[in-house]
Amino acid sequence: MARGRPRTFDEHLALTRALEIFWRKGYAGASLEELTTAMGINRPSLYAAFGNKEALFRRALDHYERGPAGYFAAALAEPAARAAIERLLRESVAVVTGGRTPRGCLLVQGALSCGAASDAVRRELIRRRATGEARIRKRLKRAQAEGELPAGENVADLARYFATVLHGMAVEATSGATRPQLLRLARTAMRAWPA
Repeated sequence: MARGRPRTFDEHLALTRALEIFWRKGYAGASLEELTTAMGINRPSLYAAFGNKEALFRRALDHYERGPAGYFAAALAEPAARAAIERLLRESVAVVTGGRTPRGCLLVQGALSCGAASDAVRRELIRRRATGEARIRKRLKRAQAEGELPAGENVADLARYFATVLHGMAVEATSGATRPQLLRLARTAMRAWPA
């Protein structure tokens, strides 16, 4: 059986560059021309390595969750739940305010303005955000079982609150909110922590 030509590009680097385009422009706003130019490949190479644009976007989401958003799992692994949530908020601020990355959160803004043709992408982002909230809820349930949160506390509502704060900070960052402003917001959000 004949083999295709070997890849002549660094797949990890190409994926990192695609991630940046999707992060800046969203799924619908990122054209194939912009993606291939940034990735340093042609369309046939993109299709051969990653599939179509939607498949590339899903791979970019995985890359995002392992890379820039990798702080999420590390924060929730903190021994104390309050420290875990504080770290989650603080490290989120560092990511969404940019520096070496685009501002905002790919999971929040990646498909905000997608039409019906991109509905599968929109649903994927909703699913991933819900998974993040579920991970927070699981951490808070553990804290409740360990006596760190009151037995009567509604951990589902508390998890939804902190997830909403995270998403809101990402939106604020894209609107120009500064790191100090968002860190103050994170400290304010922690006042909701049950006594």
